[in-house]
Amino acid sequence: MKIVADCDIPYLAGVFEPYASVCYLKGASIAPADVEEADALIVRTRTHCNEALLGDSKVRFIASATIGSDHIDLEFCRRRGIGVATSIGCNARGVLQWMAASLALFEERFGLSPARTTLGVVGVGHVGRLVRVYALSWGFRVLCSDPPRERAEGLDAGEGFLPLTELVPQVDILTLHTPLTRSGDDATFHLVDRDLLASLKPGAVLVDAARGEIVEPEALAEAVVSGRCRAAIDTWNDEPSIDRRVLARAAVATPHIAGYSAQGKAMGTAMAVQAVATRFGLPLADWFPSDPTLRSHPAAISWEEMKRTIRSRFDIEAETRLLQRHPERFEERRNAYPYRQEYF
Repeated sequence: MKIVADCDIPYLAGVFEPYASVCYLKGASIAPADVEEADALIVRTRTHCNEALLGDSKVRFIASATIGSDHIDLEFCRRRGIGVATSIGCNARGVLQWMAASLALFEERFGLSPARTTLGVVGVGHVGRLVRVYALSWGFRVLCSDPPRERAEGLDAGEGFLPLTELVPQVDILTLHTPLTRSGDDATFHLVDRDLLASLKPGAVLVDAARGEIVEPEALAEAVVSGRCRAAIDTWNDEPSIDRRVLARAAVATPHIAGYSAQGKAMGTAMAVQAVATRFGLPLADWFPSDPTLRSHPAAISWEEMKRTIRSRFDIEAETRLLQRHPERFEERRNAYPYRQEYF
């Protein structure tokens, strides 16, 4: 059995070697010749798994150690009988703590304290649910928009769920936590366009730690440059060639590392390993890194305690300055980023 794996997936080296031949490569550099004889791929978002890559291969299974699947042509995989597994939810608490650091900064810089701030959460899945729960506990007024959940669960304004067009004009902070989808009634590609940005309160903050392509890039640049809205961005259009206009003016700008906690990365790798093991009958279906500190231990935390402690755990201002000074190092910083420790 042969596995081709992204060499930047942490904790993976040595796991499959007793059972398979493993080739580790840079994710963006994996080419058709590399996967011709592979049975399985273990990838991140930097590997575009489509017919161009896989058309002449014998790949039967793809495991992504990331939450999304927009880097995988699911229709092609379905036609070819290639199984696909993602690590959805693995980094939710890492993103929560990135969000917490951003909220603390917004209070300090813009006066957006919980008692007088309305937070709009778009997409209330693994990450959005956590953001909602913690933000409510911190005293924010929280409004949500998630049409698939609303239909499935009968949620409405009584539970704080509103249509997006009704939610946006009310919020001081609009935070995106949806997957990237390009078709269907609930497609999120360019969900945030000129019309939506124009309906924000002047000076509201748009937060994107989901996928860059959810936001129409020129519309965002125009809104930020004009001062119509502020921005806190972790996921960008056209990474790593990010928009320098938005970068220069962003309140928060990080190189797609919102979910980069040690615990989240361990879980993502474990979920990918377990998926491959289950598919091929290998004795790793319960595998997890042996280091006990890599297990998440969720806890409640007050707003004041979070503000007092978050900078020592994650200095989001320093990370922003680093990217603003050296945008050309986006990919370098992302791959070499020292994983944060989750603490709530």
